Amino acid sequence: MVVFDWIVGMVEHTGYVGVALLMFAENLFPPIPSELILPLAGFTAARGELGLVMVIVSGTGGAVLGALFWYLIGRWVGCRRLKRWAGRHGRWLTIAPEEVDQAAVRFREHGGRSVLIGRMIPAVRTLISIPAGVSEMPLAPFLLYTTVGTAIWTTFLASAGYLLEDRYQQVAGWLNPVSNIVAAGIAIWYVYRVATFGRRMGGQPAE
Repeated sequence: MVVFDWIVGMVEHTGYVGVALLMFAENLFPPIPSELILPLAGFTAARGELGLVMVIVSGTGGAVLGALFWYLIGRWVGCRRLKRWAGRHGRWLTIAPEEVDQAAVRFREHGGRSVLIGRMIPAVRTLISIPAGVSEMPLAPFLLYTTVGTAIWTTFLASAGYLLEDRYQQVAGWLNPVSNIVAAGIAIWYVYRVATFGRRMGGQPAE
């Protein structure tokens, strides 16, 4: 409830700047939900206090800046540093040093599609920027695919809030189960990768 009140206050008192800052923060700290920020901003636009198009533009801009932050973190990590980490903590990273280059090649081949689609999937939206950076996806295509995917997601949520008006919280109610399922799937996949790491590495000892 505290987070909800904070989101409401930011949108009401700072307008488009608040929407952009909230979406930037949402990409850095996923517990701040875009499923509430944008429908609320859309509802505010429906009341005539903001313009829907500018809500979409400001929300998209803030989210893209947040995605860029994680992309730059990925670039800083890079394949070489990740391979060193994988050599020491491969089991917990669920990847061996020799798999890092393979994963980077696969991401370079399909990275654009992955980023575009990933930006529209709850619980994946933030994570997808990191492998893009690690695999050294060129900045221009990353920003292009990130902006397009984010704009679609932002338009959907803001428009839903605009159409639902004071029932905008229903959007979060519809999407929260999807987010929970995706997050649970990621957690299960991680546990499986940790549990089967030694087997996948041909029985070689791993930390």
